[in-house]
Amino acid sequence: MKQVVISAETERLATQTVDAAYAVHRTFGPGLLERAYQDCMVIELGLRGLQLEREKILPLNYRGQTVENAYRLDLLINGTLLVELKTVESIQPIHRVQTTTYLKLLKLPLGLLINFNVPLIKDGITRVLNLDFQS
Repeated sequence: MKQVVISAETERLATQTVDAAYAVHRTFGPGLLERAYQDCMVIELGLRGLQLEREKILPLNYRGQTVENAYRLDLLINGTLLVELKTVESIQPIHRVQTTTYLKLLKLPLGLLINFNVPLIKDGITRVLNLDFQS
């Protein structure tokens, strides 16, 4: 399996993001809509001094033409960590594929896929690697 090198800074951001998810989930548990968790994560991550882009539009180039609004990322932290939020019964392969596609388009090594609809948030956090990433 190909080795993806994750910088210390990206790992630090991932740790802070996981801590923020724990704080939000500890307060509300499962059961809210995805948008509510996103709002809370924005507040929590902002309190930690992180720069956030929320619902960042990622255009797609198709046959030399730009397709606007092709993708909408949940959160991009400090321009280096992608975070996709879900409130689903269980993470499905398509959720991982979606996150991987975003990572490839952004040319980022790591994304977090966080499902808040779980009794224990540790069971809802998935690290997704971009195996095509070139450092």
